[in-house]
Amino acid sequence: MRFAFLGPRGTHSEEALRALAPVGVEPVPHATVRDAIMAVRGGAADRAVVPIENSLEGSVAATLDTLAIDAPEVRIVAERTLAIRQSLIAGRQLELDAIERVLSHPQALAQCARFLRERLPGAEPAAAASTAEGVRQVAAGDAPWAAIGSRLAAEEYGATVLLESVEDRSDNATRFVALGRAGEAVLEVPTEAGAAKTSVVFFGFNDASPGALVAVLGELSRREINLTKIESRPRRLGLGHYMFFADLEGGEWEPHVAEALAALAGRVETLHVLGSYPSAAGDELPH
Repeated sequence: MRFAFLGPRGTHSEEALRALAPVGVEPVPHATVRDAIMAVRGGAADRAVVPIENSLEGSVAATLDTLAIDAPEVRIVAERTLAIRQSLIAGRQLELDAIERVLSHPQALAQCARFLRERLPGAEPAAAASTAEGVRQVAAGDAPWAAIGSRLAAEEYGATVLLESVEDRSDNATRFVALGRAGEAVLEVPTEAGAAKTSVVFFGFNDASPGALVAVLGELSRREINLTKIESRPRRLGLGHYMFFADLEGGEWEPHVAEALAALAGRVETLHVLGSYPSAAGDELPH
């Protein structure tokens, strides 16, 4: 099986792939989260592993938008939460006050904002396509630059770890999801109550009266379905047009969840199930 992930080699997404994928798969790095997801949509990959939510910086917009808008044929089939440990990495040993620029993915820079502000006030934060790409660049160059990324990336590109655990909070964690094409079964169907999760996106209320969103969500509460997350994102149609992403406890194969989803579909113009899959609540893995 071919597993797409946000590359290059050495990203946290590759670490998540190692935790989610069976032994013997072929990892295929892609330049962006969207590219990894679209590889599954187009059949170039069997699965993709991408980040969907960080405990400090919230949801990964590229993942949500691609699943909702560009690749509705792709579904979540599994999830895993990893503890994220960020390291300050350079191509050679450097004193902190000699560092002029720090490269990393914008999410990683944000996760280390206090560290950068307090310990590297003279260094310019600069965005890279991924944490590993930032490490690759500083390892290949001669400038007094550093990157924020994983120890795995430092090992991959022969770079030097200057400091470890530079994230602003020790409980920094990212939820990753494995994706497959619609119609494929989840990796395993949980049988215990509360062991599954369903993710959906919906938009366009059929009832435009005040309280329409409350009425929509009431279809879940009346069936005693716990909503674990909800957020809105713009639909790219102008101000005031939103799509709502929600995670709820239970799998779509459970009668009360199936009934709630059917009722929900009757109250909105579009309801798309992003996936039903085993829940990994509380499953934070050190690396």
